[in-house]
Amino acid sequence: MMKPNKYYAICDCDSCYCSCERVFRPDLNGKPVVVLSNNDGCVVARSKEAKQLGIPMGIPYYQLAERFPGKEIGVFSSNYELYGDITQRVMEIIRDACPEFYRYSIDEAFCVLDNLPYDALKTWGEELCLKTRQWVDMPISIGIAPTKTLAKCADRFAKDYPAFKHCCVIDTEERRIKALKLFPLKEVWGIGRRYLERLESYGIRTAYDFAMKPRAWVRKELHVTGERTWMELNGIDCIPTEQLATKKSICTSRSFPGMIEDLLGLRTQVSNYAVRCAEKLRRQHTVCANIMVFIDTNRFRDDLPQYSNSAMEVLLTPVNSTQEVVDAALRALKRIFIQGYKYKRAGVIVSAISDEGKVQTNFLDFDPEKHEKLKRLTASIDKINKLNGAETVVLGSQQYTAKHGKGKAGSFRDAIRHDFRSHNFTTRWEDIIRVK
Repeated sequence: MMKPNKYYAICDCDSCYCSCERVFRPDLNGKPVVVLSNNDGCVVARSKEAKQLGIPMGIPYYQLAERFPGKEIGVFSSNYELYGDITQRVMEIIRDACPEFYRYSIDEAFCVLDNLPYDALKTWGEELCLKTRQWVDMPISIGIAPTKTLAKCADRFAKDYPAFKHCCVIDTEERRIKALKLFPLKEVWGIGRRYLERLESYGIRTAYDFAMKPRAWVRKELHVTGERTWMELNGIDCIPTEQLATKKSICTSRSFPGMIEDLLGLRTQVSNYAVRCAEKLRRQHTVCANIMVFIDTNRFRDDLPQYSNSAMEVLLTPVNSTQEVVDAALRALKRIFIQGYKYKRAGVIVSAISDEGKVQTNFLDFDPEKHEKLKRLTASIDKINKLNGAETVVLGSQQYTAKHGKGKAGSFRDAIRHDFRSHNFTTRWEDIIRVK
């Protein structure tokens, strides 16, 4: 392994969704906890205790009582508003602790560290883990290594072995080889299912087996992407850091609690999904040029006619304002909607994403006053919703009416079944904890 110029630390929240629920339910510490998918369908997140109990990922909620009778399991509906706020607090702590920071997902971030000795790296990691636990009550694990892929390997050891005290450092050739020999190939970052099947057919089972293959063979079998993973495992830093910070596409999609037959009902759902995509674009300071909408009927209902379709709106000028993204999504929906079907699922995907500071305005769509007004309006709405809770201010097209199963206008949250949803303790005044 080459002597590194710097180290990478991957900071990863442990059992993120379940840990967020435990922040305000300390009575569940040490007990199995699961979080359900939208509409309380299947298990999508498990605590360490739930995994040890044998609860499989994806098991339908109704089967929990049948398969684990008499077991005390904490069950929660997914509450992404709560998870997003708590993890944002964790990310701010991590950001302040390192010179260079890249958020990779809701519960992961990469830090770029100086070329420090082992003791200094280990102390930095252990102190950061302690700080996030004390300040936010969120357990995190940290893997530190000369490459991002090796750091992901180290993070897995930090999670699985208590002796590391939540921080594992791979800084020598001896530690690298030992780690790779113990690391299953299927867990390697960058080895997908297609590559895994091919490599296992050659008898490759561990990260070490893969790293010992000749580079030319890897390039022939797995092309440039596989070669890059091979180089990273061998201590060669080659994944550009800037690729970690920005998503190439954003998708918001959900199945409906029931089925929707009319355009107005689908319009409401698609509007909400488009709003989520726009919020995510602004959060990472990007804009999009392509907005695609898809709709599907229930493929499990053989007794009903089936239909699925998608349409894309290509914008001359990339945008991230809520109004413009929603308008484009609704235009796409109108092109593919057909009356007479019972729709079960819809989604919005935005792509052709670029930095908002590098937008090239198209002369056919040049209206600087309009774009500036929308920018100010969107910023105001974001500020109000941040201070008073999500969906304090919404678009008219996001509202649910009595015709669609509500006695009065309701929000995005009203359209999703969530019988076990926790309160939004940190983002909504009406949910704030009252101390007696």
